[in-house]
Amino acid sequence: MKKVLVINGPNLNLLGNRDTRLYGVKTLPEIEKALKSEGNKLGIEVLCFQSNSEGAIIDFIQQNCAEAAGIIINPGALTHYSLALRDVLADVALPCIEVHLSNIYAREEWRQKSVTAPVVTGQISGLGWQGYLLALQYLASALESRKQK
Repeated sequence: MKKVLVINGPNLNLLGNRDTRLYGVKTLPEIEKALKSEGNKLGIEVLCFQSNSEGAIIDFIQQNCAEAAGIIINPGALTHYSLALRDVLADVALPCIEVHLSNIYAREEWRQKSVTAPVVTGQISGLGWQGYLLALQYLASALESRKQK
């Protein structure tokens, strides 16, 4: 079974309580449950991880990338400044979708810059928690296409 890493950065553990106007009412455990359910339908094992620590996220990617077929990541604030996260995403060379619950391009100017975007396969921004499901569906399709070639 293919494995996809789903990684959430700082403060995403507060989903459901944190500015629900921007981030919605679904909690991170609820999102993870929906992703695992969708993964089962698609024949993909979903391995979820959240940390408020940049180093822990990088360690998780390094420790799990050899068995993974893809990554879905919401780096949170790390999106805007973490060159170390950018480097590990480039180094592992896995298909990777960057997800943001809110539309980062309609927010403060500093949020509109993603240092990770240039090294990921694509980005989904502003579609709420459903962006994670869309990312998983895309990866499943892309991985299946690769297998057929």
